[in-house]
Amino acid sequence: METELIPKNSSRKSFYNKARVRNEEGKIILKSYYTDVAYIKDGVAVVLGVWGGTTTSHIKEFLKQNGFKVGSGEQMFKDYSLKE
Repeated sequence: METELIPKNSSRKSFYNKARVRNEEGKIILKSYYTDVAYIKDGVAVVLGVWGGTTTSHIKEFLKQNGFKVGSGEQMFKDYSLKE
């Protein structure tokens, strides 16, 4: 089941149901619009690519609500992208 991500760390009142969260196979997954863009599993956050401004704000909110430190969008992508 998906639930709406409600802003708690920004001045926005809503993401207008464009950011949704679900639990699946031990992961907390963030979907922005229609695409999975980030997840948290076993205390590790992963951002699945570099995204535009609105999706970046969804990811920042998701990470902050789950206790992760978030700086600039560029730094966030460096810190939480999959390492090869």
